[in-house]
Amino acid sequence: MEHNKIILTLFFLMTFFTQTFAQENRKDFYNEIKNYDISRIITNDSIIVEDGEKTKEKLAKAEPIGFIGDDYQRFYIHFISVIQNPNNQYEYFAYGKTKVKETIRPFQGTIIVKKANIKDDNDFFPNYKFGYATCEVNFYEDKKLTSTGFIKGEMTIGYLIDTKNNFRYNALYFYTDGFSNNEFKGTWTSYKTNISKKCNFGDYRIPESGDLDIGAGEFSPDPKYFDKGWKYYMLSLYGETEIDTEIGRKKEKEKWWK
Repeated sequence: MEHNKIILTLFFLMTFFTQTFAQENRKDFYNEIKNYDISRIITNDSIIVEDGEKTKEKLAKAEPIGFIGDDYQRFYIHFISVIQNPNNQYEYFAYGKTKVKETIRPFQGTIIVKKANIKDDNDFFPNYKFGYATCEVNFYEDKKLTSTGFIKGEMTIGYLIDTKNNFRYNALYFYTDGFSNNEFKGTWTSYKTNISKKCNFGDYRIPESGDLDIGAGEFSPDPKYFDKGWKYYMLSLYGETEIDTEIGRKKEKEKWWK
C-alpha cells in the first residue's frame, strides 16, 4: 500500500513539473477568463483533492501563510469578501484584514486580472483544463489607524475547469511536494514613513521565502524564526509534547479576523 502511494506521488510529481514547465502548450485565456469568477478560488473555505483513480476528497482550505520584511516576520491575511466588478469583469473588489504580531488592520482594494492561460492536454486528467491568472493587487489598509500602509504586487491564481464546466481551485496536485496556489509577491509600504518591505504570501507555501521554509513535503519554518511569529505554527507541526502540539493547532485555528 505504501509502495503504491509512493509511486502515485512520484507520478503526480512528474506530471506537476510537466504542467509547470510546458508553458509553450498553454493557450491564451484572457478573453474568456472574464466569464468565470475567480473570487471563489480565493475565498472558498474548502478544496477538492483528486487522484488518478478519480477518487475525490473535500478538505478545508488552510488560511494563507506569509511573511513581511527581511527577517521573515509572520504576516497574516484573511479575505472576508472578493466580489467581481459587474462593470469590469477583470476587476475584483477585495475586503479583508491583515495581522502582524498583535496588530490587526482592515484593508480594501482591487485584484485585476492582467493575463490568463489554459492547458487541456494533460495525460493524467485528460478531460480537465488547467490554467493560471496573473493579477495586479492593490490593497489599502485604513489610513486613520496607526501602523498601516498599502500592499502592491502580483498574484498568481491556479484554476481548473472540470468535465461539468465547473471553474474551481486547482488542488489536483495537493499531495506533491511544493504544492501551492494563490501566490502573492509584492511589498507593504508604510503610509507614515513611505518605507517598503517585502511582503509575500500564498496557500500552503510562500513564494521566494528564502531560508524561512525548510520543509520538503510541506511548508515548515526554520526554528531560528521561532520568535518572528512562527511559534504556534511550529508547535502545531512538531511540538515536543502532545500538549504543545494541541496548543499550537488550537492557536492556528483561531479566527483572529472576527
